[in-house]
Amino acid sequence: MQANIDGVKIKKLRVIPDERGWLMEILRSDDEVFEKFGQVYLSVVYPGVVKGWHYHKVQRDNMCVIKGMAKLVLYDSRDESPTKGNFMELFIGEHNPVLVSIPAGVLHGMKGIGTEPAMFINTPTEIYDYDKPDEFRTDPFSGEVPYDWFRKDG
Repeated sequence: MQANIDGVKIKKLRVIPDERGWLMEILRSDDEVFEKFGQVYLSVVYPGVVKGWHYHKVQRDNMCVIKGMAKLVLYDSRDESPTKGNFMELFIGEHNPVLVSIPAGVLHGMKGIGTEPAMFINTPTEIYDYDKPDEFRTDPFSGEVPYDWFRKDG
């Protein structure tokens, strides 16, 4: 299931602990993945819930799960992409602190895994336009994207 998708970048996050607690740098303006700043928002996905599919025509998302764990799935449906048809299935959060930088046109969705809500921060390259949102959705269970969100036991 794990393949690369052209333009997706993953940054291993640096956690700096001391006797007071810890600090984790998520995105810096001198990072290779940084393009520009649009806004920052926090979103929550409950255990077992799927948020997705959606994609953007303009913005790049820069996502990091800061609490809990989530399965982030990316699907490349871009006609011009050399990785068209590839999926990336990433398990991210407290036990795998990474920033995932998702280019425009790549569908993505997230499922809360574990026993607590997963909180994620997104720093997209564009601000949200309430009048003309750059957000296009597909039902995660319609079959339009050939992915099964159900847990795989075995």
